[in-house]
Amino acid sequence: MSDTKLKIRFYTIADFNEEEIWLREEHKKGWRLSKMVPPCFYHFEKCEPEDVIYRLDYKNNKENEDYMQMIKDFGWEYVGKCVGWLYFRKSASSVVNENDGEIFSDNASRSSMVEHIMKTRMMPIMAIFFCCVIPNALRAADDGVSAFFAVFWLVMLAIYIYLLVHCGLKLKKMKDNLE
Repeated sequence: MSDTKLKIRFYTIADFNEEEIWLREEHKKGWRLSKMVPPCFYHFEKCEPEDVIYRLDYKNNKENEDYMQMIKDFGWEYVGKCVGWLYFRKSASSVVNENDGEIFSDNASRSSMVEHIMKTRMMPIMAIFFCCVIPNALRAADDGVSAFFAVFWLVMLAIYIYLLVHCGLKLKKMKDNLE
């Protein structure tokens, strides 16, 4: 049996809580996350099954040495970075109270991260949607371009609508619950 495996999973920018749970379950099965490759490739190494908490923080390359040292001081192991997300883990056995299992000290910090996601990820998605996807989908429908391009832009339109609605509503609900 191989000591490594590759899994493909898709998560949106609003599904980071589900991703943390999935990574924890994989570790319980004896597979430790070793690295992520965008957009959806997770590399795992075989390990002893253990209950390990995974946490993600979205810094979008704004992390610094002090931040990383603070996280380390609180017992978190840095796993890696992928498209602005920082991945950390900590053995569940080392958690003595509820706050030990979190990288955020309060709801205001967590809310700030959600707001940062909305500004740096949702706004560009909306700009691309309104400036590129909609005009090209309308042009493909009106101009009678090849069926391939018409279908391509209609599929892109559907994907962007789904992402905007799913992520927008989920992030807004998270932010509202934290305030």
